[in-house]
Order: sequence, then C-alpha cells, then structure tokens
Amino acid sequence: MKLKNILWMALSAVALVSCDNYLDVEAPSAYTDDFIYSQKSEINRALNGVYAQALSGDLYGNAYQSTFIYNSDVEMSINSSDAHANDGYARFDCNERGSAIGKFWTAAYRLIEYANKFVRNAEASTFFQEGDTEVMQQVGEAKCLRAMAYHDLVVMFGDVPFKFAPTDEHGADYIPPVVDRLVIQTTLIQDLQSIAPYMSSSKSVTVERCSREFAHALIARIALTAGGYSLRPDKENVRNYGTMVRPENYKDYYQIAMVHADSVILSNSHKLSLDYQDVFVNQCNYQVVNGDDVIFELPFAKQASGNTGYLQGPTYSAYEGETVGQWGEAKGNARLSAFYRFLFRDNDLRREFVNGLWYYSYFTDAYGQMRDTVYIRNDYTVHNNKWSKLWTSTGNALGSKIAGNTGINFPYMRYADVLLMYAEAANELNEAPTPKAVECLTEVHSRAFVDGDPTFIAEAQAGKDAFLKAVLNERKWEFAGENIRWRDLVRTNTYGEELVYSFLRYFSAGYQKAVGYTNYEDAINEHDGRVYIDRLPGRVYYHTYNIEEINEMGLFFFSNQLYGYQTSQTAVLKKYPNQDLQSLRIYNAYNSVDEPMAGEISIAGFSAKNWSNVRFFEWGNADAGMPNNQCLYSFYGYVRGDSNGNIWLIRDGIPEQLPSAIPSAELLPAVRYILPYPEEAIKRSSGVYKNYYGY
Repeated sequence: MKLKNILWMALSAVALVSCDNYLDVEAPSAYTDDFIYSQKSEINRALNGVYAQALSGDLYGNAYQSTFIYNSDVEMSINSSDAHANDGYARFDCNERGSAIGKFWTAAYRLIEYANKFVRNAEASTFFQEGDTEVMQQVGEAKCLRAMAYHDLVVMFGDVPFKFAPTDEHGADYIPPVVDRLVIQTTLIQDLQSIAPYMSSSKSVTVERCSREFAHALIARIALTAGGYSLRPDKENVRNYGTMVRPENYKDYYQIAMVHADSVILSNSHKLSLDYQDVFVNQCNYQVVNGDDVIFELPFAKQASGNTGYLQGPTYSAYEGETVGQWGEAKGNARLSAFYRFLFRDNDLRREFVNGLWYYSYFTDAYGQMRDTVYIRNDYTVHNNKWSKLWTSTGNALGSKIAGNTGINFPYMRYADVLLMYAEAANELNEAPTPKAVECLTEVHSRAFVDGDPTFIAEAQAGKDAFLKAVLNERKWEFAGENIRWRDLVRTNTYGEELVYSFLRYFSAGYQKAVGYTNYEDAINEHDGRVYIDRLPGRVYYHTYNIEEINEMGLFFFSNQLYGYQTSQTAVLKKYPNQDLQSLRIYNAYNSVDEPMAGEISIAGFSAKNWSNVRFFEWGNADAGMPNNQCLYSFYGYVRGDSNGNIWLIRDGIPEQLPSAIPSAELLPAVRYILPYPEEAIKRSSGVYKNYYGY
C-alpha cells in the first residue's frame, strides 16, 4: 500500500481530535506508549501519525503553497485596496489577528508535538537502543519532519518558542521559551547530523518518505538560511521594523551547507534525467518517481488531503458545483507575476511550460447543452502551470464534482535545489566559482535549453558576483510556486530591491496606458537586463484548437503555446498533458508585434486561420491619468502609489517618497516579511511572548 493511502487513514483519525492549546497536543492512541513502542507495526503506525500532521491544509496542504508565498518578481497576489488589512500577508500588511497566521502556527506546533513524542518514545525503545536499522530510520524521519516545521516557523516568524521534549514532560502551565533563531537552526543541524548516517538512502526509500539524502539536503537548506541575512528586531523600539543582519560566522554555515549538499551529490542517488515538465506532470498523474529530481515530496492522498493542482494551474469554473469534464473545479489562484515570463532567457523551455495564459469555463451551446471552452487569461497575473488537476489523465481524474483534496504530491525538496545550494555556498567560500560549482549550475540550467545555453554559463564565470547573480536567476526560473523565491531574496538581502522593481513594472505598465509614458522604463530595462517594459504587447493574438486538429497535422505544441517564433520540432514534441480540452495558440505574448502576417508563421493548417485578439496591459485610467489600484497597492506594506502619482516606500510604518533616482539596495528600507505571533499565542503565554517589528 502506498504511503499516501496509509496516511489517509491516519489523517482521518487525527482529524477528529481538536487542538485547544497551540502547544498542548497529544497523539490519540488506544494503547500505552510502552506497548506501542514495543511493536514495530505500532511504531510505524505512530510515525504515520506524525506524517499526517504535515498534510494539514493549514500547513503544507494549502497554506505553504499559497497563503504564505509572498509577492516578488515571481509569485504574485493582486490587491486593489488602499487600506490596511489583518491578513494581507503577500503584500506585507497584516497583524496578529490574521486568522491564517494562528492556523499555520497551531498546525506547525502540532506536527512538532507529534514528532517530539515519537522521537522520545522511539529512542527509548529496545529496538533503537539495540541499533535496529528500521527504527533508527523512522526516528530520522520524525526528526526531519520536526526540522521542516521549525525551519519554516523560523523563516516566517524569526525567533520562536522551541523545545524538543513533548508536552507531557512539563507542567500544565509551562510556557516554552522563545529561542534565538540561530540557536534553533544550529540545534536542528546538529540533531539531523546525529541521525542522518543511520538513515536509509533514497535508493531504497521512496521519495514519499524522508531519506538520508533528504536529511543532508535539509541540513544544507537550514545552514544556508542561518548563514544568510534575516530581519532582527529592535527590542528597545517596538515600532521599528528591524534590521537585516547576518551572523559574523556566516561562512561556517555556508561550509556546512556545502558539505551536506555535496553529500547528496556524491551519493549518486538523484539526477536530472527527466525533462522539467515531466517532473510535475508525473506528480499530477500520481506517479511516484524515485532517484530523479524530487528528493522528498509531501505524500497527499486523493480526496483526503492536499490542494496541489487545485490552487495552481488554469482555473476551471464549475456550474452548480460541477464541471463539464471529469476533473472538477480548479481555483487556479496561486498565480505568477504577469512580468515573470519576460524575465526568462529566450528559448528557456520552463517559460513555455510554467507561464499559463489561458483558463477554462463553461457555456451553453445552441442546443442548451453545457460545454467547457478555453479563454485567454488577460489579467494582472498568469497561472502557474507546473501543477494542475487538468494535467491528470482521464483515468486518474477525480470526478466532475470534486474540488480540492487532490492528492497530488508537492515537492518540498528537489535535487536541482541541492545543486544550486552547493554552487552558491562554494562560490561564497571560495570568493569565486569553483569548477564543481559551475558543473552544478550547468546541470540545472542546461536541462531547460535544447542547446544548453553555453553563453549563460560562460558569462556566469566572470567572478563571484556574476556567479551569485546567475545562481539566483537560475533559482528564480526553476522554483516558481515552490515557496522559495522570496526566501532567497531575504537570505541574500535583495528583497527590498526586487520589490521596488516588481512594483515599478506594474506601475509603469499602468502609467503607460494612462498617459503614454513613465519615468522608469530605462531603470527597469537596465535592472532586468533586457529592453521590454516599453514594448509590452498592446494586443495579443490567439485562436483555439482541438487536440484532434493537431494530431491530424502530426504536430504537438510544447505546453500548449507557441509565442511568435517557430520552435524546432524536437523542442515541441511534448504531448500537452490534457488532450480532452481545447487549447489556445498564442502569437505574441512576449513582444509588441501586431497582427500575424501571412507566411509569418508557416505551420500547415494555421496560416489561413482567423485570429482573435484582446488588449493586454490595460491597467491605467486615461481620464484620471493614473494606473489602476491593482498596480498601486499590491505591495502595500512595502511600496505603494497614490492618487497623485507619487510612490512611497514604507520605513518603520512611515511612508517616505521614492526619489526619482532609485536608491541602491543598502539605502532601501527593510522588508517586514516577518509575521507577528498570533494573538491567541500571546494570550496563552500571559504576555511572555511579545511582538516587535512594528506590530
């Protein structure tokens, strides 16, 4: 039986147990601990209970994939309100009363409590004491899950309550102390280092379980985060948003990251043999692929847990709770910036797959029958097409009435991440790219290009700064929607700068529509390394086709789109994941060319077709001479516009006007990405826990 099916049963059981105290969580059991941990079958059952906590929608099943991915130059959530909100997480505008914060906090500590109890009891068992390999592996799995939860709490909340002992070892009134994040990170690293050698290799453990390679990869991620920048509070001035600081001994953590990333590489347990698209389409088709890119993926179960592919991918609207096709409703609200597709290098195959400019809805035909059809996505954001229910084959479809709980796994750690972590750490420690660092970058980058794109690799080797920029760009193109980009920007202290330019892209596009020009095109083009912001397509031309039409011509279009240039037959011989729904062919999503001319695209069967068109980037009001509110307020808590055309940076809660010359990164305000402790946690601590950062 697959792990996800076992966990479905575990999740069903624990779903009936409430959590009245955010740290007072007991694992339900009909047996005593002594009995459970004297039976291997019961130990495994208890471990499944730990895994089940990670699958909560308040944690990794939904919130981690959507709610707590903050706005950047990659992921984007649009907001048109010019007022403060309790839950404006993506735009850095929230407070301790936001409900999702409390739910995430509670779910994370519930997972930690289950893991703490499992580790204590399993380590006390005769099996563990005698070095039983199976039980030692299971202890390692629980420690990895515990480290995951603590790591993400530290990234999101900074210094947090920390303990490794379960609640029953403390009195009822015990308040776990808030511990410095660096102490927590160091403790997690040491804890994983102590158990990793005794864990099973991913050559013998499915990617739905935590393996030795995952333990090493997680150590690398925690260490790289610890050695990077983070926002530190001013405890003497609670109104201050804090200061970005990195540890004085940060290179010690980079050394740890490099060594443990290298352990994964040297194990030869993973590779990048699958095409980029196939990694995610396989997940959408419930294929568990071991030994390739994915190192650990959260093992959700169909109709029981996980909203992967419901949050991402094209919207598929339902009529009275049912879709015409067999896939069920898809929200498609986990979106990407409309400008993300312009930030790729030409011919990057990831661009064509990830950036989705179409969605599905229903209509009533002339005979009164409900039918679905495809529409172009003309919006401030595009869909993230890595995952979608619609990529699932008809045989695996969940049914026309099923919405969330897709059971599609989500990759928490990939080998591509390990390769790039190694490259970044080695470059920092060596003050220049090492040959192995270049090899690691090349392995990830070349998968996305038919010719490997050797120019990019050559330019990356110009020096330390050039190589770091190349690695961060590669991560930007590689990990859309995986809750990584904003964390990379925090760690490298470049978040403020990227947010300013992300805002200016929207602001400038809106201003161009309103008055025909802006003052920031040159700065944006220089920052992005390409001239495009003043050449955005005013109209985009497209038409629909059915897969039968493509099959008749013997052609397939890679990921459903061909953007204004003839791609080689080799590059496009990828079957569109869903052959039952209509598709869009889009002509000029990347350039300002007008109507397609006869012979310009010489693909048989299409040159004579009529093209539909729609205006794009209609984001400004000519009468008011201003961009629309969505362009002004989607980064509200850090940078925003106003009705007079001014741009304001937010420093310690106080707006200050953006000068005409964009300040260098070190002069920009700190981004308040740290979340406040939930109001309920503060109350339960009787005031021991206090919020800083201006909350």
